[in-house]
Amino acid sequence: MPELPDVSVYVEHLARRTAGRRLERLRLVNPFVLRTAVPPISAAEGRTVTGVRRIGKRIVISLEGDLHLVLHLMIAGRLHWQERGAKGKGRGTLAAFELENGTLLFTEAGTKRRASIHLVAGDPSAVDPGGLEPMDASLAQFAERLARENHTLKRALTDPRLFSGIGNAYSDEILHRARLSPVALTSSLSPGETERLWRATRETLALWTERLRKEAGDAFPEKVTAFREGMAVHGRHGDPCPVCGSPVQRIVYAENETNYCARCQTGGRVLADRALSRLLKKSWPRSIDELE
Repeated sequence: MPELPDVSVYVEHLARRTAGRRLERLRLVNPFVLRTAVPPISAAEGRTVTGVRRIGKRIVISLEGDLHLVLHLMIAGRLHWQERGAKGKGRGTLAAFELENGTLLFTEAGTKRRASIHLVAGDPSAVDPGGLEPMDASLAQFAERLARENHTLKRALTDPRLFSGIGNAYSDEILHRARLSPVALTSSLSPGETERLWRATRETLALWTERLRKEAGDAFPEKVTAFREGMAVHGRHGDPCPVCGSPVQRIVYAENETNYCARCQTGGRVLADRALSRLLKKSWPRSIDELE
């Protein structure tokens, strides 16, 4: 799922291309992508784009007349920009936003169709789950959010009601940078560990936003993925940790996985995988030393 760095770069490029331009036509290729009925989607047509911003992992395209198109990419949704007159993409296209200077295509891979569009009249913050913006948060604000509920660090960082824009990929990177276990409980953190996590969150998100910005350059970002070259642990199961060289471990659950370094983050302990550890039982390795 595109997270804060990816969505921020999308927003920057969309603002350059769409601000001050008229949305001439909004074509729904898959009508189920639209999750609102009032106002009708036709009300967006013919209006000028007044701004583009991010709310969590959502992209808000504001139009004159206080209308707002809210796009949620979910896991497989992506955006593509085509200059006026270019041949459009076919398969996977959910909607096409035809502006006077080009077309924004909203696509989604797979068949689950989780990505969505909402057309909101008035304040679009109604779609905001309420998470704290990590790049704007003071240490005190960050600590207060972290202490609101007793969750694992992984769950707390990815809860959109607590923190805005952080998902599966960057939470792995943040926790590795902070040298903290993904299953440590928020209530167990010392003040020093909380500060370390706060700094790691800001540094990781800033680092990757700048990397993705440079990677895209002037071109519209097309290589939006959760698995990127240069990540320390996410998507790197079995590869050496860039800090200590130990093989990166993972916990798989449902459609997500947690990647971590046992030596750097869990004191050498290999965390139990819900499925595999039950299967192996006594054969499940207890420490990274047993694996090595």
